Amino acid sequence: MKLQWAAGGSIVTLMERAKRQKVGRGMFLVATPHLKDPNFRQTVVLICEHGAGGSLGLVVNRRTDQHITEVLPQATGLHERAGFVYTGGPVQKDSLLILHRLGWEVPESRPIFDGVCLGGELGVLEEELTQDHGEGLVRVYMGYAGWAAGQLQFELASGSWLVLPAQMPMVFARDPLQVWPAILRALGGDYALYATMPPDPSLN
Repeated sequence: MKLQWAAGGSIVTLMERAKRQKVGRGMFLVATPHLKDPNFRQTVVLICEHGAGGSLGLVVNRRTDQHITEVLPQATGLHERAGFVYTGGPVQKDSLLILHRLGWEVPESRPIFDGVCLGGELGVLEEELTQDHGEGLVRVYMGYAGWAAGQLQFELASGSWLVLPAQMPMVFARDPLQVWPAILRALGGDYALYATMPPDPSLN
């Protein structure tokens, strides 16, 4: 089944929203086709923190070939549910961040949007996942995307990113390679034409 952006209203409305939206926690940064930086080409970034001091986000559509059992062998409560680890961004790749949606609060976790939270007490998270009858969602990321004060605003002004409200099916998509194309197809127009563009620009 093809992944689809749940757009309310017309394509024109979605485009206008992308132009008007402000960056904040729980928003997506969607790389425009013109963004060539290999760290962010064709990425969708979930903003988890944003303020005067800078921004922090997680790339939600880059899965690695490393399984959670290799990266966190001691966290047995995550092994069945987390699957493969994702590349959260180019900053501090040796650090691990956990994004989850369980339907109840995990102590010390940070709410991001629509019940999706970041971090929290690992032991509690493991215990809850083993008792939720398969309803909880969890992703583990290596590293994160970070911007110093004013840096993201400059990239937005240069046309590197579109800003849209985050959607849970995109964050926890079964096939992360379909996330960026699905959003571009929903934007329509010239963006839809870029939806089939290969991740490697040399293949064009």
